[in-house]
Amino acid sequence: MPSFIFNDTQVVVTVRQDGLVANTAKYVKQIPIVAVNPDQDRFDGVLLPFNVNNFLAAIDRVIANNYNSKLTSFAEARLNDGQRLLAFNDLFIGATSHVSARYQITYNNKTEEQSSSGIIVSTQAGSTGWLSSIFNMSFGIREFLEKGTAKKKYAKLKNNQLMFAVREPFSSKKTQVETTAGIITEQSKLVIHSLMPNNGLIFSDGIETDFLKFNSGSIAAIGIANEKANLVLA
Repeated sequence: MPSFIFNDTQVVVTVRQDGLVANTAKYVKQIPIVAVNPDQDRFDGVLLPFNVNNFLAAIDRVIANNYNSKLTSFAEARLNDGQRLLAFNDLFIGATSHVSARYQITYNNKTEEQSSSGIIVSTQAGSTGWLSSIFNMSFGIREFLEKGTAKKKYAKLKNNQLMFAVREPFSSKKTQVETTAGIITEQSKLVIHSLMPNNGLIFSDGIETDFLKFNSGSIAAIGIANEKANLVLA
């Protein structure tokens, strides 16, 4: 897809799980995407409003320019050297292996040094995915402290919001754990300074090969991108 020349006279059809929608949307700009769930018994299909029986009618509506769609925001990581990376679902900021990530985080005019398993930044579209696993873990641990339900938990974000969550932050004499989650809007960005001599990276939508190096000296500003995805609605 990175080398394919898309234009606004086309319609894109994805047939697979939600992740394919995420990775396709980054390349097709605002070309309409008809997302098909090929196996509704296996796949949740949060981003897949169509099935094998009704997607052809949706394509006809797009060709006739008589369709409803939803514009969905991307997350953006922009480095101080000008490089940038888009994410339809989420960004991961951390280390390439299971060692702790070291960085300085600034949010809402507060800065602290942290050591953690990395930071997840999720869009509205991605809030029921990787980010929800963090919610599920947190609520699962809470079950040992107080009574509650075991239902799946996730963040209810607006389209013009991102949410970040720090995974397994470690408190020490050098590192703090006061800033572990927050909402990013067009007015408030998250800024992260890498303190990792090597093996630091930022990747998007679960694709580790789609990454930016994030080693010492790199500064990442995390916010909402100008680009939008155009998802056709059923």
